[in-house]
Amino acid sequence: MSLQLGDTVPDFTQSSTAGDIHLYEWAGDSWVVLFSHPKDYTPVCTTELGTVAKLKGEFDKRNVKVVGLSVDPLEDHIGWAKDIEETQGIALNFPLLADGDRKVAELYGMIHPNANATFTVRSVFIIGPDKKLKLSLTYPASTGRNFQELLRVIDSLQLTADYKVATPANWQHGEDVIIVPTVSNEEARGLFKNGFTEIKPYLRTTPQPNLDK
Repeated sequence: MSLQLGDTVPDFTQSSTAGDIHLYEWAGDSWVVLFSHPKDYTPVCTTELGTVAKLKGEFDKRNVKVVGLSVDPLEDHIGWAKDIEETQGIALNFPLLADGDRKVAELYGMIHPNANATFTVRSVFIIGPDKKLKLSLTYPASTGRNFQELLRVIDSLQLTADYKVATPANWQHGEDVIIVPTVSNEEARGLFKNGFTEIKPYLRTTPQPNLDK
């Protein structure tokens, strides 16, 4: 059965370019982005790993640990890492799991037989500090992932975990947010010191509440 939002994600221990990774222990109280690749030495994934390496500081600021995965062996990962540094201008600075036995791929449902019976699809899992699945995405092999969008989603997930708000379409950090419908106007006046605008009884906006932190 595939993982559903809100499920506690499976723990695992697997080898990586940074040594053995025991997921729960390695994650600690951080958020985690786990993203898979069909195989080593693939062009789109090479650009993706370079992009994530360049964005590591942005993930760090958000208390997010990033870990990649490919079903090829560790020796291939080491060679691929050299290509990534050469072609993308930055060295791999986060772990890449060597899931040769497909243990993690099977646990997380990364093998989609209709796409490919042996290689992992290009999945993304965002996992909260509570080890529950907060987001999952699956991309086709032809489309590179947008990691700025993943940072935007993480900003939304972290904000909405702490405040009774949701984020509207195309929301970016710093913009107004939506008060969830279960909050009454009276409660909203106490919760949101900058006030709110009632567009409709079910659609009320307020300035992002954690900007002064």
